[in-house]
Amino acid sequence: MKPYYKEAFDFINTFQPVPVSVYNTLYNIASYKEIKQGEKLLDLGVVPQKIYFITKGVIRSYILLSNGKEITTTLYNPLMFFASFRALLKEEPTNLIYVALTDCHVFEIDYDTFYDLCKKDINLMTLYSKFLEYLILRSEARFVELSSKEAKERYLLLRERIPNLDNIIPQYQIAAALGITPVQLSRVRAKL
Repeated sequence: MKPYYKEAFDFINTFQPVPVSVYNTLYNIASYKEIKQGEKLLDLGVVPQKIYFITKGVIRSYILLSNGKEITTTLYNPLMFFASFRALLKEEPTNLIYVALTDCHVFEIDYDTFYDLCKKDINLMTLYSKFLEYLILRSEARFVELSSKEAKERYLLLRERIPNLDNIIPQYQIAAALGITPVQLSRVRAKL
């Protein structure tokens, strides 16, 4: 049996309670992967086909500007779903790169397989609907956080979300995720 059975079941049920039989169907179409630090899950220009669920570690998504500068969009930690959703749903090449910042454990699900199951099972379709609502709420919360909270508040929230943050992720990555420079992050840390 694949690991994280109960943890994934409990998390999915926070969106929408699903019968164990439905969860087992979903769990059985998922592939469990151990990803090494520095390994890419999805690269620029690839048409994505998977949805991911992280159970251990930290994954970073970022865009690469034409001048070579990297802009972090999100840090994903355990019990988060992620994918390049725009590219996945539009079946076009992604402009995001996903890389493991630490050794990670993830599940991946083929989106087309999942969606075909949704069309056959109202429980899965309801779960999918609730999941999409969750993504909208998470995106809005991220926008509000970046636009209304001070760097110190954002840093403390990130530290709360990712225990041991400062020991597992380089300072410039943390700063990028917060939308500040490494120098600003040093100042924030010095005031704590």
